[in-house]
Amino acid sequence: MTVNRCAIYVRKSTEHGLDMEFNSLQNQEESCKAYIASQSFNGWQHYKTYSDAAISGGTMERPALKQMLDDMAHGLVNTVVVYKVDRLSRSILDFHNMMKYFEKYNANFVSITQSFDTSNSMGKLTLNMLLSFAQFEREVASERVRDKIRASKAKGIWVGGNPRLGYDVINKKLIVNPTEAEQVKTLFEKYIELQSVVELVSFARAQNIHNKQWVTKKGVVRGGAEFYQQTMHNLLRDEVYIGNMVCKSGGTSAPGEHAAIIDKDLFNRVQMALARNGNNKGNRYTGSPNLLTGKLFDIDGEKFTNQQTRKPGQPVKYYYAKSGFYITSLSIDEIAMNTISEFLNSSMCDIPPDTALLLKRIDMQNISYNQKRDFIKTIITKVVYSENKLTFYLVLNNELKRFISESFINENADDMTYIINKDAVIIERPFILSKYNKCNEYNCGKSGAISISDNNHLIVRAFARAFKYRELYEKNGDYKSIARAENVSESSVYRHLKLAYMNPHTINDIMSGKLRCSVDKLFNLPSGI
Repeated sequence: MTVNRCAIYVRKSTEHGLDMEFNSLQNQEESCKAYIASQSFNGWQHYKTYSDAAISGGTMERPALKQMLDDMAHGLVNTVVVYKVDRLSRSILDFHNMMKYFEKYNANFVSITQSFDTSNSMGKLTLNMLLSFAQFEREVASERVRDKIRASKAKGIWVGGNPRLGYDVINKKLIVNPTEAEQVKTLFEKYIELQSVVELVSFARAQNIHNKQWVTKKGVVRGGAEFYQQTMHNLLRDEVYIGNMVCKSGGTSAPGEHAAIIDKDLFNRVQMALARNGNNKGNRYTGSPNLLTGKLFDIDGEKFTNQQTRKPGQPVKYYYAKSGFYITSLSIDEIAMNTISEFLNSSMCDIPPDTALLLKRIDMQNISYNQKRDFIKTIITKVVYSENKLTFYLVLNNELKRFISESFINENADDMTYIINKDAVIIERPFILSKYNKCNEYNCGKSGAISISDNNHLIVRAFARAFKYRELYEKNGDYKSIARAENVSESSVYRHLKLAYMNPHTINDIMSGKLRCSVDKLFNLPSGI
């Protein structure tokens, strides 16, 4: 008699009741074992029980489920037995995908409390109806929870979540923590003084002011991390500090049961300052203009204009001059900042002494972000783009005096090549125009400018990965297994292998700098050259 190895799958959505002597998971398992025993005359045998506790049936990210499907793929499981259909999944789409997976490996599916046969059309209809009601039940339950949260927040009731800096959660209510409340007041007042979130983050770190730290009911310490720009933005925009309770899903706020820490006048002044300084991350259309707006031209004298597209959750800005040609503004602006910084650190032996002394008193590393942008926009009069090169035209005049620090002197005297033409300084900067950004990922089909050194770093990393894949490939001869082991796509492994088998002379020319190319061009080189 053929042995039918049966896997039992049990699941519970919440932790409630799991600590009982006999819980829901045990009940499901015992019932399924009894059913398998009743089918022993057909060769059914219990192989293994897979259990997912406190995990929703609306997701496929379940460890035990993944293990069961993997065992099925290796021929260890012939039949999956569940107490009810919704224990396996509450999503119709996920369930259909799993049924296709079952069919691929000739595995059967049995629900012991809902009798149906998926081998005929009526059984499939019954299954779909059961799944529809399971998904409906889950969505209705979710709606009830959301409605309750909205209603509670409309009454100003704290409904849970991560506590805010300045408050402790006591008996499910927000109670002012005096020490932390003073820190919050300091941050709001300091922002009015600094007018920069970047500088406020630095101030918070210098004063050892961190995000809220608390202990969960299970005794786990959470929070307490340093402030970053986004978390500081969130704090400055949080209406909880003026005594309101905000419902994000409903877009409403109402007076809360808790006491306010910040008065409304200070809060409103901070909101206006955030909007004025382009720091309001809550508005995706708000932001300071590109650094070289109105100053970037192509070789034919055509001025680049600002363009903007949006990725999910963030705006992406470009410089645009000709149809179909975009350059990410972030990469060009970074080259501009680095060029000016390098110029200030140069020896300036050819610059008139009075002008050189003025420039050496500009502390670019420690002035505020807004001042730094203002300085760069003042000193740069024009930038000309040509293929793989930017030419900067700098003006040295008395307007730069407003950026000097009397107590600072830059003692760096690095070598730097530039041309002096009357009152202007001309600096050429080579770069690589590539579809790859610094994360080595495609950037929506648009081009980004990266420095030669950054491009060389990416090329070295690409070759290092290519030779690693080559070694693995020559051991087992299977690029698909490499993709699984390295958690990358098969096409990525194939492209790197093609790179690894490139002509050695070409590789030497690229690595020595004799042959210069961008990373995307590198992958498109014929492997035989």
